[in-house]
Order: sequence, then structure tokens, then C-alpha cells
Amino acid sequence: MGHVIGIDLGTQSVKVAMVGADGVVEASATRPYAVHSAHPGWAESDPEAWLDAALDAANEVLAVAGARPVGIGLSGQMHGVVLCDASGTPVRRAITWADTRSSAEAARIADVLGVGELARLGSAPFPGFAGVTLAWLDVHEPAAVAGASWALQAKDWLRMRLTGSVATDPSDASGTLLYDLTEGEWSAPALAACGVRPDLLPPVVGSADLAGEVVLDSALSGLPVAVGGADAACGIHGLGLSVGFGALAVGTGAQLSSVIATPDPDRSLRTHTFATVGAIGEAYYRLAAMQSGGLALERALAWLGASVDEAQRALAEGVRTDDPLFLPFVAGERSPYQAPDLRGSWQGLSLATTRAAMLRSVLEGMAYTVAAGYAAITESGARPAAPLTTLGGGSRDPGYVQLLATAMGASLLPASVADATVVGAARLGGAAVGMSIPPVAVAAHGIVEPTSDEMIAGRQQRWRAAVERELRGEGE
Repeated sequence: MGHVIGIDLGTQSVKVAMVGADGVVEASATRPYAVHSAHPGWAESDPEAWLDAALDAANEVLAVAGARPVGIGLSGQMHGVVLCDASGTPVRRAITWADTRSSAEAARIADVLGVGELARLGSAPFPGFAGVTLAWLDVHEPAAVAGASWALQAKDWLRMRLTGSVATDPSDASGTLLYDLTEGEWSAPALAACGVRPDLLPPVVGSADLAGEVVLDSALSGLPVAVGGADAACGIHGLGLSVGFGALAVGTGAQLSSVIATPDPDRSLRTHTFATVGAIGEAYYRLAAMQSGGLALERALAWLGASVDEAQRALAEGVRTDDPLFLPFVAGERSPYQAPDLRGSWQGLSLATTRAAMLRSVLEGMAYTVAAGYAAITESGARPAAPLTTLGGGSRDPGYVQLLATAMGASLLPASVADATVVGAARLGGAAVGMSIPPVAVAAHGIVEPTSDEMIAGRQQRWRAAVERELRGEGE
């Protein structure tokens, strides 16, 4: 039957899993690594720590599973960049997607390229994207850029160290702001605007193409390795989503994806358009990426000295007309506002405001943010089929899921799914060696329909107006 190793290289940890031919994870292990922040807004990692962690986790998985895999598939965090020399040695730490130092460069690139060109690239410029980060490095660390042979995505650097092969795939290329989705190739205007040398960028090939064999002296030596894909795209592949379908993941942030057949650029730039895993031009997905999810809840709970259970109990009491409104933008926001400098606040606090009201307003504000992203997806012409599969920690609270459905005006299908991203990576590894692995099993928990609630609709309208005032710099 055979087994495949899936490696998912995340922002703070790597997950390695042994996946059987039936798509079941038979053994898995995770290893953490540090994210360094030498200055406010900086987020860097040591790529060599990624490699050490991946190999250590793989050793554990191989020992537990007691089986020799037939191949390896890779998934990795999107958008950041690893500058390395011809041997794969990093010339500096990797700058990750969470890094916001390049806000000025993002604004400049937006002015230079304009809406039409940015729509072809799939996104508005945002700090942390490889092209924007490379623009910052070109100005502030030109020696590092000059000393680099390659500018790679996370999983591409890991694969280079494992196999010696240099390449990327459409899903990761499309997340750099340097790739023309409509042409399926690196964009000359984008490279010029970001000051990126064309020779820094690897060739773009299919995600399931065979990249080579592991040449490092390790337990993985000799195993064939697929090119792999970006983590969001591997998650879609792991779920087996096809054109017309999508998913909502609610966790630290919230990501709403909808698979589309053609890139159909979103000229509003309120969403992102990326390539799925596969061959160049195979399929795409529209993504609304909201940063203000569980991250905002975590901060608010710390401020109030409260627990998640307490916030959920407060929400179960029901939203009230005189509750304050919470704008959850503690780390700026991507979709649909594309405003890294947007900040959070409570509005409408009074002497009558209770602790419970503040807690449920946090969950309410998070739900309205997701609804704004869903509206942007819908208005771009990429509304996914209903009910929308809903995953992640936020999908486990019935009260929050009901609020989400009502705010979005969409039916939701809360589901338990284990390991979609790492299984998606393993599916690519299997395909590279001629092995077909099915998507993960989805355990659904019943459809949640939106309700007609005039009070919620009115509060949502007031919330949107408050956000617009903040975006205009007016506040309340």
C-alpha cells in the first residue's frame, strides 16, 4: 500500500506526519522554533532551525510508524522570504509573513504599479509579502541581497536543503506579489517596482512534480520529494475542495477560501487571488484573510483577566442593544480593508457596561470582521457553495457559529477535520511517485442557518460605520 511523509513548515512549529494510502495519519510529531523580533513589527526565523526541527520530528515519526515511506510532500508558511547563497546557506534570518517593517514600501509599490497591474498579481501590496520585503531589503540591507543567489519561500528553502533542487510552485509563487496570475510567470513590472533581480527567483513548476531525492545524511536519505505547495493551498488540497466550493477556518485569524477556475482578478483588491497546488494554470482560489480572529480574543481576555469559557457564556446570554462595539484590529487588518495600521478599540462604553458585555462584544466584533471578508468574496464574484464548511477552534462554540452565520447571511457546516494541510502535502508527495491518496475525512456536525435579527443587523451596520470612520482617521 505504501506511506508518504507530509511536512508542514509553519510559522512557529513544523508538523511531520506519516500518511497511509487511505489518507489516514498514522503517526505525527511537531517541533517548535523561535520567531525573533529585534524591533517592533519585525518577525524573523532561523531557517536552519526549521531544518533541524523537521529532521528531528521525522525521526520520531519514522520510529513510531515503523514503516519506510515511498515519498515526501511539503507544505509551508506563505509570503515570507529566505535569502540564501548557491549552497542554500541563509545570508540572514528569514523574514516571515508576520513582519510589518515594510509598510512604506508597500504604499510605494501600490502607487507605482496601480490597480490594474496589482489585480494581475492577485493582491494589494502588504508588509510581509516576499516582493515587499525584498523591496525593504534592497534599501536597508543591500549587501545581503547582493550576497544572495536565491530568494525562496519557506518550503522551497527546506526542499533545497533536503534535495539540492531549486524551484517553486504556482501556489507559493502567487503569494509573493511578483507572479502574474494571468500569464503564469514572474511579472517584469512587479520585479522592477520591488527592485528584485530576476535571477533571484526560482523556476515555477508543478506542485506534484518530482524535485529530486533527499541527499542529506539523515533517516530520510534517498526518499523522493515533491515540489510541494503553500500551506493554505495544501489545506484546500487536503480537504479535496473543487471549483465552486470553499471553507472558512476560524482560529488565531480567519481565512475564507473559494476555489475558482480562472484568476478573474479582483480589481477592488479587497481579497487575495492565489493559485491552487497543481500545474501552472490548473485552478485558483479567492481568499479573504482576516488577522483579527482569535488573536484579538486572546488580547482582550488578557486585558480583562477572563477565559474563553467566560466569553462564550457571556455570548450565550445574547447580544444586547446597549453592548459596546469592539473593533478587533489589534494587529491591523488584511481583507477586506488592507490596512496594516488599523487599530482596535471599544466604542460605546458607559457606566452601565458590564464585563460580560465587553466579552461578548469581542466575539461579536470578530464575527462582523469575518462577515466583511465574506461580503468581499461574494462581491468579487467568487461566492462559495452553501453550506460553507467551517473549521478551526472558533467552529466549536455553537453560539459563535450562529452569530457568524447570521452576520454573514450564509449557512455554515461546522466540521472536525484533522491534519488537512499536512495530508494535502502528503497527497502531493504521493502523486509525485504515482500514488493516489484521498482527501481527509470531514466529520460534519449539522448545518447552522442564519437567522433574521434586526438588532444584530443594526449593530452590524453601526460597526461597519465605525470601521469606516477609523479608516478615514476620524475615530469616534
